[in-house]
Order: sequence, then C-alpha cells, then structure tokens
Amino acid sequence: MRGTGGMGSVAATDDEVIRKRLLIDGDGGGDDRRINSLLKSFIKWCSNDSLSQDESYSQYQRMVGALAQCEFSMGKTVLVHNMNLREMNNYGKIYKHIEDSIAAGHERITQCKQEILQAKRIRKNRQEYDALAKVIEQHPDRSKTLKQLEELDKDLQNLLQAKESVENKLELRRKQFHVLLSTIHELQEMLENDEKVAEAEDDTLMEVNSN
Repeated sequence: MRGTGGMGSVAATDDEVIRKRLLIDGDGGGDDRRINSLLKSFIKWCSNDSLSQDESYSQYQRMVGALAQCEFSMGKTVLVHNMNLREMNNYGKIYKHIEDSIAAGHERITQCKQEILQAKRIRKNRQEYDALAKVIEQHPDRSKTLKQLEELDKDLQNLLQAKESVENKLELRRKQFHVLLSTIHELQEMLENDEKVAEAEDDTLMEVNSN
C-alpha cells in the first residue's frame, strides 16, 4: 500500500508541473481570435488575385503556421482536461482511504472498550481472590485449605499476567489510535489544500478563457 501511494503522489506531482507549464504557456484562450483571423486571411488570400507568387506563398505559410498554433493549443487543452480527470479519480481514492481509516478507527475504539471491560472484570476477580486468600490464611492447619490456597495463588498469578497483557495491549491500542487520528487529520488538511489549489487553478483557467 505504501509503494502504491508513493507512485500516485509522484504521478500527481508530474501532472501538477505539466499543468502549471501549460497555464504559463497559454491555455488556448485566444483560439477563437486566431481561427477568425485565419479564416479572414484565407478568404482574403483566395480572393486577392493581385498577389505575386512569392507574396501568395508567404501568406500561405503564415496561415499554415497559424493553423499549427491552433492545433497545438487544442492539444494542450485536451491534455489539461485529461489531467483534471486523473486528479478527480485520485481525490476519489483519497476519500475512500479516509472513510476506510475512520471505519477502522471506530472498530479499534470498540475493541479497546471491550478490553477495558475485561480488565475491570480481572481487577474485580483479583479483589475477590485477595479477600478469599485472607480467609484461607486464617486456617493454615488444614492441608486441604492450604492446597486450595496454592491453587488460588496460581490462579491469581495467571490473572495478574493476563491483566498485564491486557494493559499492554490497551496502551498499544491507544498509541495506534492516536497515530490513526493524526494521519486522518493530515489527510484531510492535504485534501482541503489540494481542493483550494484546484479551485484557484480553475478560476485562473476560466479567466484566461474569458479573455
């Protein structure tokens, strides 16, 4: 999973660099003017019989160059559109990852609550065994009572070990949950920043297109 996330981040960074370069170079906002100018030039070129062969050829080359600029600008616009589609797909994956992380967090919280209840039961049993042990200690002359006391002491030791294990697990779960919440907050902040950048770029693209 970590390797896949790294590749997605690199691809998104490459798309961002390409988009910025395209926006700096121009995003096709003047295509309409260039096409209209090209049409006028073409009509004028076709209807003007007074041009010499060199002038006619020179005008033809200019029209070919203008047409190539229009085609190149259209290609850049298509490239930006495709990058936006890939970015939207990437955002969808990020949303899904956040949702899965939140669901996993809720599940871990539920598990921690169950382990806390188990630890409380162990503590209650320990208190009961301590009280019983004190009663047994009042009758040390009976072999049966001593045997029971030894068995209870073993049970108590097992319970203490189980309690220590549960407490260690609870501490680990608390740390893991803290890391999970921090990761979710970081992902949400990254997503909000990316959305702000995308909105700013869309506004810039719209302003350039309107010109």
